[in-house]
Amino acid sequence: MSGFQGPLAGVRVLDLSSVVFGPLASQVLADYGAEVIKIEPPAGDSTRYTGPAVEPGMAAVFMGCNRSKKSVVLDLKQPAAQQALHALLATADVFMHSMRPQKLGKLGLAPEQLRARYPRLVFAGLHGFAEDGPYAGLPAYDDVIQGMSGLADLMQRQTGESRYLPTIAADKTCALVAAHAILAALFARERTGQGSFVEIPMFETMVGFNLVEHFYGMHFTPKLSGAGYPRVMAPWRKPYRTLDGHVCMMPYTDAHWRRFFSAVGQPQLADDPRFANQASRTRHIAELLEILSEHVARHDTQHWLRTCAQLEIPAAPVARMDELPQDPHLVATGFFATVRDPAMGEVRFPRSSVRFDGAQVPIGMPPRLGQHTEELLRAAGLDDAQLAALQPSEPSTA
Repeated sequence: MSGFQGPLAGVRVLDLSSVVFGPLASQVLADYGAEVIKIEPPAGDSTRYTGPAVEPGMAAVFMGCNRSKKSVVLDLKQPAAQQALHALLATADVFMHSMRPQKLGKLGLAPEQLRARYPRLVFAGLHGFAEDGPYAGLPAYDDVIQGMSGLADLMQRQTGESRYLPTIAADKTCALVAAHAILAALFARERTGQGSFVEIPMFETMVGFNLVEHFYGMHFTPKLSGAGYPRVMAPWRKPYRTLDGHVCMMPYTDAHWRRFFSAVGQPQLADDPRFANQASRTRHIAELLEILSEHVARHDTQHWLRTCAQLEIPAAPVARMDELPQDPHLVATGFFATVRDPAMGEVRFPRSSVRFDGAQVPIGMPPRLGQHTEELLRAAGLDDAQLAALQPSEPSTA
């Protein structure tokens, strides 16, 4: 397994993005074997200083979405740095960025400019909003997109309070979409020999993500209901309190509910018109989940795990995130990988969940800021004088 290079071996990705959306997308490509070169300004990606750190510039959030990459520092305000970037672009398969589109032309990096010069290049624009709408070019961050795309509304419908999900759901979801969009463009290039401009807007991506189930009756004309799938918005849809903790359980099919009602001594509920089939249960989901909660609260967690196993109803305990590295399944599958770094000691990473013929690309450390600048620029043809002309300023550690 250690010699496995991955299906993207030989693919070179230049990533000008920062924070999480773009870096997580390119980390997926690195996990699949691509050579990902992170182009950073002299101050570095801001996530280098977000969260706890053993070493300045190598903070936790940076570690989470930049493994197995290389780092080149270029101050793209300098003409010499722009020329150095073009030397790398001449060797690249993918160019990706998260800058607002209006900034690209000033740097000579507009899609039409690069595609004319490098016709095989896959150019990926990771934007807040599609370029042909009135929001084009507006800044976008995860909190803003969660609010605009309906996530905060879903939280309000369920809990009574408008909230964000306690995870950067928009950045991470859009990163996965960006990764598969780039892969699709690379696949097309293998057939046609031509690169393409791939636009991945956060707003539209998250609206589509949220409306998979929540467009609901609005699919039809006239609409059969407003937006929102009742089952997942019900206030009772949450881990159920037991005598000694919580349990996640999900009777779903008619057979599941029939077994559950029988096990709690109320078999007649299976024939109650409110609960007799999927459609009626959906209409009366709040009542159904309230009944479920009342019964679950009468026994301890282990009782329900045993009972659900016997009834073949999906169920699991609530895991604490701190305990996940000790989860027996994750231990057995080697999900958490350890890398020994000469300066930082042992560093742990949750690795990609994807395997190819049972193998995964070995994980590499996230790069120090500018760690590969000279090596990669020399390989791209820059000489001593050209390297000296870059003159990067000192990075900030604030």
